[in-house]
Amino acid sequence: MSVLFHRLLIVGVGLIGGSLGLAAKARGLVDQVVGFGRTEANLKIALDRGLIDAYTFDPAEAARGTDCVLLAVPVQATGPVMQQFLPYLSPGCIVTDAGSVKAPVVATLESLVPDSLPCVAAHPIAGTENAGAGAAFETLFEGRLCVLTPTTRTNTDALARVRALWEGVGMRVEEMDPEVHDRILAQVSHLPHLIAFSVINGLLQAFPPSTPPQSEQIDPLVYAGSAFADLTRVAASPVEMWRDICLENRDALLAAISGFEAALTQMKAAVSEGDGRALSADITRAREERQRLTRLREKE
Repeated sequence: MSVLFHRLLIVGVGLIGGSLGLAAKARGLVDQVVGFGRTEANLKIALDRGLIDAYTFDPAEAARGTDCVLLAVPVQATGPVMQQFLPYLSPGCIVTDAGSVKAPVVATLESLVPDSLPCVAAHPIAGTENAGAGAAFETLFEGRLCVLTPTTRTNTDALARVRALWEGVGMRVEEMDPEVHDRILAQVSHLPHLIAFSVINGLLQAFPPSTPPQSEQIDPLVYAGSAFADLTRVAASPVEMWRDICLENRDALLAAISGFEAALTQMKAAVSEGDGRALSADITRAREERQRLTRLREKE
């Protein structure tokens, strides 16, 4: 593949940023990848693993010669982090991100970034519950979906180059209105994470750990099967990232929570009333939709 960017600056070299650096380098999409972050320990891991070619803590040095900046940081940090680089980036440098919430991020970036720095918001829908440079891997994006959320201000050439970057690392790319993106992701990503956190916390309420642990205390996790493990896998996700996602997508997430509460209340009533017919109908409807998801994944 041809080179898309000569110097890609990745701000936040974790699972997403690190995997993109590794995949883009392997496919010849970039000449050089520079990392910028908060801890030298993580950046050293990224350098040792070949996710980046160099790293720095100096915004001016990081911006020098950069023609694309990827902000792979918790969404509430997008604005403050971007402000560090604004005085030093050359005109024409593309600014993009990888946040799971788009409308507030788009609004923040478009209020900060001058027209001389084309801005393209993106959400690569890929990941695991793991974090940091040690969790990155080259094939993370292959066959997965990336959503771009351009606005009337988005530069068409910059949009095409960011699309080519994500397609170049193996993603399918679609464009979507930022508000629509946030409503959908609240249902299919943000709510499931909250449910996973709540299931774990509910278990802790039912079986509170004692301090110090008593020798006769029962540990319920010893008895957890694959259903519990699968349902709660994402409860191991990074705290800061998911705190910010919940707060930044508050309205859409609250609507999703209300819908879930209504569905759970309906099933609770069926259990309480011993209504097997209602339970069967609810389970069947959910089972058929889950099977449809499996078929969709098989087509990817």
